[in-house]
Amino acid sequence: MYLLAFVGACVLVAMVPGVSTAVILRQTLRAGRGSGLAATLGNETGILLWGLAAAFGLSALLVASQVAYDVMRVTGAAVLVVMGAQALWQARKGAAPAPGGQALPGLRGPYLAGVGTCLANPKAAVFAMSFLPQFVPAGQDVRLTLVTLAVVWVAVDLLWYGLLIWAVARAKAWLDRPAVKRRLEQVSGAVLIALGVRMVVEAR
Repeated sequence: MYLLAFVGACVLVAMVPGVSTAVILRQTLRAGRGSGLAATLGNETGILLWGLAAAFGLSALLVASQVAYDVMRVTGAAVLVVMGAQALWQARKGAAPAPGGQALPGLRGPYLAGVGTCLANPKAAVFAMSFLPQFVPAGQDVRLTLVTLAVVWVAVDLLWYGLLIWAVARAKAWLDRPAVKRRLEQVSGAVLIALGVRMVVEAR
C-alpha cells in the first residue's frame, strides 16, 4: 500500500514544472527526441544519485553544511543562467540545429546538461532526504527501502518525461517553424534565467 501511495506522490511531483522540465523540453525542442531523452536520462542519473545519497546519509551532510549548500546553490544558478543565455543567443541568431535532429556533439551534451542541473540543485538533495523517508514502513530495512524507492522514483520520472517528449515530437511540424522555434527559445531562455535567479536569491 505504501508503494502505491509513493508512486502517486512521484507522479504529482513529476508533473510540477521545474528546472528538470525546462531543461528536458528545451533539449527536445532544439534537437528532437533523442536529445530530450538523453537529457532525461541525465536528470534521472542525478535523481538516482541523490536518492542513494539520502539512503546512505550523505544528503544530511549537505543540509548540515551552509557553505556546501550555498556553493551548490550558486553553481546551480550559474548553470541555469548560462543555459538561458545560450537559448536567448540561439533565438537571436536563428541558427538551425545540427542535421539528424541532434545537437552537437551527439547526445553527450544533453545528457551532461541533465546530470549537471540536477546535481547542482541542492533543493533536490533536501527533497530526497525529506521525501523518501516518509514512505519507509515501520520495521523495514531503511537503507534497502530507500534505494528501492529511489529506483521507483526514477522509473516514474522516466515515464512522465517520456510522455512529454512524445507529445512535443508529435507537434514537431508546427514547432519546427522558424518563428515558433525562435519564440520557444526566447521563452525557454527567459524561464531558465528566472529559475537561476530564484535559486541564487532564495533561502533554504
